[in-house]
Amino acid sequence: MTVFDVAVWRDGKVRMLDQRRLPGEEIYHDYDSAFEVAEAIREMVVRGAPAIGCAAAFGMAVEAFRLARIGPVSDWIAAMTPAVERLRHARPTAVNLVWALERLKPLLSGEPGEVPMRLLQEAEAIHREDIASCRAMGAAGAALLSRPASGRPLSLMTHCNAGALATAGYGTALGVIRAARERLGEVVVYATETRPYLQGARLTAWELRRDGFDVTLMTDSMAGHAMSRGLVDAVVVGADRVAANGDVANKIGTYVHAVLARRHGIPFLVACPLSTIDLATATGAGIPIEERAAEEVTHVMGRRMAAEGVKVFNPAFDVTPAELVTALVTERGVVHAPDALRVRALFES
Repeated sequence: MTVFDVAVWRDGKVRMLDQRRLPGEEIYHDYDSAFEVAEAIREMVVRGAPAIGCAAAFGMAVEAFRLARIGPVSDWIAAMTPAVERLRHARPTAVNLVWALERLKPLLSGEPGEVPMRLLQEAEAIHREDIASCRAMGAAGAALLSRPASGRPLSLMTHCNAGALATAGYGTALGVIRAARERLGEVVVYATETRPYLQGARLTAWELRRDGFDVTLMTDSMAGHAMSRGLVDAVVVGADRVAANGDVANKIGTYVHAVLARRHGIPFLVACPLSTIDLATATGAGIPIEERAAEEVTHVMGRRMAAEGVKVFNPAFDVTPAELVTALVTERGVVHAPDALRVRALFES
């Protein structure tokens, strides 16, 4: 499997693969402050909920080392608050970002001289744990899948990018797809292009081809036709936030695919780590939905494709009701027909 330095610690800085430049160029940038990391998150140099969480954690560590170089810090909580707040508001929907910040904040207390290294060690632990959780999710999700009775290869559809590029490595939805190939042999993948930012076309199709998958790219609006023709055995997607009742926020268009999957009797699986489940948000109605720049819809490769003056509605995410989710696949197990009781039980096991 191809390994990417999506958001890692290198030589005292945070190194990120600039995913805006893919698939044409593989360019890495190094950041040495939390404010630079926050801007990189906001501008989608790094994207995908788990990867954003890793980037935010490393952003806190690099900021602490930067402040320590300037001079002794006696009150780390006060010194780090501006950086924490800038990171917190970099992107509103992916809950892993806030989860990572809250996990590191207690480390600001204690012996001042040890704070930077403690933050770095915890950020590296988050990175390692994400890879392990993705592999556990992959195995759990693959166990739900089987080859068709006809003996043809299993055919899966995915939306957006929930692979190695969206995580510390291996992937959530693509982790399930990778594990399915390891378990069942050849797997055919249909990747939707994923409007408005084309992450399915630019990232998922590219990532899967690099790993030797039989992958077919299609527009988002072709999914229903493909399902009606019997081309899709299951849909596997990731998530940016899952509410306490099992409602799922994911890249815009996910809701449509879930409705179509239900109409055609196709399993709809959502792969996500526990860090993506937000028990503090009761339902999907409480999940903030990021709206992005109009140019992401009106322009392609810097060239205007829409009429001047046209209004643009450009939410980056939508919410799929839990009733349309066949199963949530996590590192701690599978939740079939998710609801508030079943989701909470994950945290009590």
